[in-house]
Amino acid sequence: MEEVIVTPYNPDWKDEFEREKAKIESALKGLDFHIEHIGSTSVMGLGSKPTIDMMAGVLSLTLVNEQYIENLARIGYEYVFKPEFPERLFFRRGQWRAGTHHLHIYKYQGQQWNDQILFREYLMNHPDTRDQYYTLKKVLESQYKHDRVAYTNGKADFIREVIHKARLDAGRK
Repeated sequence: MEEVIVTPYNPDWKDEFEREKAKIESALKGLDFHIEHIGSTSVMGLGSKPTIDMMAGVLSLTLVNEQYIENLARIGYEYVFKPEFPERLFFRRGQWRAGTHHLHIYKYQGQQWNDQILFREYLMNHPDTRDQYYTLKKVLESQYKHDRVAYTNGKADFIREVIHKARLDAGRK
């Protein structure tokens, strides 16, 4: 299992997203979808594990059939079945618990899609919150250097609170 290493912000992450976006668009050709760079690597100035998180939004998850799953596999994205998250299809590039790229497919403009956008935009627009998140990540990195699951779980309450604030700011509940 790869160590949890939180690095300072890297402007190359944006370029890496653009390269992957082009590959994913080709793999999903024929499917009506939208794609976004999400997660910490999408927020300028925020340090992160160097894993590029992306999401594609589709009208229905059932439209992502075997053909598209095989197309994504050909460009290195392995489908990881996660029954505990029925509102998402998850694809990983890289080793288990050490992926270099994650692709999350959600219902376009569904709650999960919207929450990802709200979280990203809130961090972009609130540098103090962005910096608090980075501090938390560094603390968790030191506590859970060899446990990605515990590291991820340690961020959950903070993320939920930011999404709650972002929903209130956006006039949503």
